[in-house]
Amino acid sequence: MSANRMRNETLTVRLTKTEKSEIITKAKRAKMNLTEFIVALTRQTEIVLPPDTAPIIIELKRIGNNLNQIAAKVNSGAAYVPDLKSVIENQNRVYDLLLNLSGDKEWQQ
Repeated sequence: MSANRMRNETLTVRLTKTEKSEIITKAKRAKMNLTEFIVALTRQTEIVLPPDTAPIIIELKRIGNNLNQIAAKVNSGAAYVPDLKSVIENQNRVYDLLLNLSGDKEWQQ
């Protein structure tokens, strides 16, 4: 640490005993104090965030609403669409894939 740089800010983090022990052990193995270790780790670790799929999901919901309206007309006999079932199945597949893409996943390096 350079002489002209003062660390005067505090950050409180809650950990389990196991997590704290692991961090302390790793810092010791790296021959660093906890502050140096955590700062180095956070600066060297790239966090990859999931893509923002919200606009696509909103549009898929709109398409789904339209498909539901078409299905209602088909079911009432007002219209005939020969392959509507496969269209709806594909819509659901795309929606599921997007949810998996943006879902609760572990942070990745």
